[in-house]
Amino acid sequence: MAGLDAMPVFPIMQGGAAQGTMLPSGTVALTDLTATPRFGLKGGGSAAWLTAYGVSLPAINRIGSHRGLRVLRLGNEDILLLGESADEALAELRSAWENDTGPKGYSSWRDEGWAWMRLSGPAVAEAMSRLCALDLRANKFSAEDIAQTRVGHIEAVTFRTPAGFDVLFDVTASAYFARTIEAVARHCTQHQA
Repeated sequence: MAGLDAMPVFPIMQGGAAQGTMLPSGTVALTDLTATPRFGLKGGGSAAWLTAYGVSLPAINRIGSHRGLRVLRLGNEDILLLGESADEALAELRSAWENDTGPKGYSSWRDEGWAWMRLSGPAVAEAMSRLCALDLRANKFSAEDIAQTRVGHIEAVTFRTPAGFDVLFDVTASAYFARTIEAVARHCTQHQA
C-alpha cells in the first residue's frame, strides 16, 4: 500500500486510466499540468484565513498573485492557488492551513479532482474560438480574467497565460478533452494554408 505522501497518478500519466492518450503538438499544443502543485479552499472562513495569512485576494473571477503563486478567485469563498513556479510558497501555505485549528474553510480537493491543461501554439486563438462560446480575444479577456464556462463541451475554468490558455476541469474528462483538442487542432491546421 502506498503511503499518504505517494505521488498521485492522474489519467494521462504512466499507469493512469487514460495512459497512452496522445497530446496534440504543433499549431495547437496541449500540455498536461495536472501533476503540478495547487491547493483550493472553499467555504466559510476561506477568504478570511487567506487574508489573515497575508494573501491579497482579487475580485471574483480575477487572478492575483502571492509570492509567485497565482491566486484564482472563483467565488467569494472559493479560491484556488496555483504553484507552477512557487512550490515552496504553496507548500508553506498549505502546511500553515493544515496546522491551523481555527475557522479556515475546507480543502476543495482541486489538486486531485481537477485536470490542469495548457493550450498553446500559433493557432491557439482560433482553437479557443472553436472550443468556447465566449469572446476570449485579448482586448475582451485580459490576463487577469477568469472564465467559468464550457471549453470543449466540458464545464471548465479558463484563463489566459503567456503561452496561451490554461483550462481546469474534472479530471475524469482528461482523455475526452485531449481528443477534442486533437480534433480541433487538425481543423485549425487544415485552414491555415
